[in-house]
Formats: sequence, structure tokens, C-alpha cells
Amino acid sequence: MNKLLVFAMFLLPVAMTEAKTETSPKPENFLTIELKSGSVVIELFPNDAPNHVKRIKELAKEGKYDGVAFHRVIDGFMAQTGDVEFGNTKNYNQRRVGTGGSSKPDLKAEFNKRKHVKGTCSMARSSSPDSANSQFFICFESKGHLDGKYTVWGQVIKGMDNIDKIKRGSPFSGSVSNPDIMKKVTVGTAKSEGKAQ
Repeated sequence: MNKLLVFAMFLLPVAMTEAKTETSPKPENFLTIELKSGSVVIELFPNDAPNHVKRIKELAKEGKYDGVAFHRVIDGFMAQTGDVEFGNTKNYNQRRVGTGGSSKPDLKAEFNKRKHVKGTCSMARSSSPDSANSQFFICFESKGHLDGKYTVWGQVIKGMDNIDKIKRGSPFSGSVSNPDIMKKVTVGTAKSEGKAQ
């Protein structure tokens, strides 16, 4: 009996290590956003929103998100960014920002069971469910009324304090003058960045 107990105790850490390895996200399933206040690490959800995650990765690897503004930021709600057409500081268009997207086709909705909680990353869209393209938002607080209506593709796991420091816009429209930007967006974390790309 004692031998069996010792053997079981030996196997337990091995089993736990294997389980952890199987559930740990791959390095390429993280996104790092550099803000003026510091870095933000987002865990991506390819099993829940495969096409949206693929799009986010593509645009990040192409450098399309670098220098793009948080053009719509509503306190207590969310910070929206990702307009690679009109939101880049190199050719920022205050009048049209928020209406643009990438040159890639719009995505079909991948609504899933993920909830909109603090730090949730979800795709922005027009009234059509299948109109998401490059813009996304990060929730400041839980917003259950968005669940099942917008595609959740990731969750902030580090640096939410930096998201909370993003400059707010007007209380109603969220429009921001002199907005904060995503300085650099890369696939992977600081340690795994090279492997992921």
C-alpha cells in the first residue's frame, strides 16, 4: 500500500505538468501592445474566434496597427482603436476616423460564449453582424449587454493598469482630441515575440 501511495504521489506532479502544458497557450497566441504608459499583453482565443484572431495577427505582423489611435474612448465603457485606414497618426483624419478598416474583406461574425468583462478585447462593427474588419475595443468594465453580439477574440492578462490610463474622450460620443496611440503591436509577449513572428 505504501509503495502504491509513493508511486501515486510521484505521478501526480507529472500529470499536473502535462495538463498545464496542454492548456497553456502557445506563444503566438499572445498580442503585445506598447502604449506610452507601458506594455499590455493580451491572450488570444483562436478556438473561439479563429478568423478574427487570424486577422488581428496578420495586421499586427504587417505593422498596420503601429501608430494607430484610440479614437473613441468612453469612461466606464471601453477604448476603441484599430482604424488602420483613418486612425494612423501619419495620416490621421479626425473627421473620418472610426469609419475605416483594412484592405482585407470584412469578417463573418464569430459570436461566442466569452463574456465582456474588464479587459475583454472584442471586435468593433457596424449594425451588420458581418462587418468587423480591423477595429476593436477593450472594455474598462463588465458590459453584459454586449455578450453574444460582438466577437470576443482576446483578454488582457497583463497591463490593464496601462489600458486604464488611456486618454478619455467626450462623455457621449467618446471622440478624443489628441488621442493616445498604440505605439507598437506585436504577436507574442516580450519573451516569446521572436518565436511568434
